[in-house]
Amino acid sequence: MSGAEEPVLRAGLQSLGLELSDVQVRSLLDYQGLISKWNKVYNLTAVRDPAEMLTHHLLDSLAAVGPLQKHLAARGLVSAKLLDVGSGAGLPGVVFAICCPQLSVTCVDAVGKKAAFIKQAALALGLSQLTGLHARVETITEAFDVICSRAFASLSDFTSWSAKALAPDGVWMALKGKHPADELALLPPGAQVFHVEQLAVPGLQAERCIVWMKPD
Repeated sequence: MSGAEEPVLRAGLQSLGLELSDVQVRSLLDYQGLISKWNKVYNLTAVRDPAEMLTHHLLDSLAAVGPLQKHLAARGLVSAKLLDVGSGAGLPGVVFAICCPQLSVTCVDAVGKKAAFIKQAALALGLSQLTGLHARVETITEAFDVICSRAFASLSDFTSWSAKALAPDGVWMALKGKHPADELALLPPGAQVFHVEQLAVPGLQAERCIVWMKPD
């Protein structure tokens, strides 16, 4: 980490209206440093440049923190369990764990080295409520209040593969690019969209949205 990232991160947080402690800001920067370190051996992400990683990964995930916090508050959930499917390097799951201490976050990935990275990140960052799980999401039967994904699969596959892990009153939270009209048209029975929320990512000139879904 060059040190140039912190002012950009803090400006981005201000733009997003997120108030984080200095410890949380440092954790986010340390987390990005861990990704860069492990990337040299494990190829966690194709993005290598620290400035690009900050925008395309950290701030892109941070843009979803406010909407997630609003959802939890509206549901009156003081504590909640979140499953990040196909988490890869932990985006957005690790970011959520840093920003939302009340969340118990499980990052699941079918690739063992990626799940191992999450476990190492949880230890290095002192995130006791963060778990890395090497598994296919279809095998998970534990119930989660929120199941999220980012650049993982189609909405149809995402919801059908993870349906057994969703609590009866839980929701799916899919982070997407532009409005996925084609995918929405192919949603299977058992999942319905109740909100598509547009996001603005600081420093990123690209469309982003959250597709919120719940069981029929």
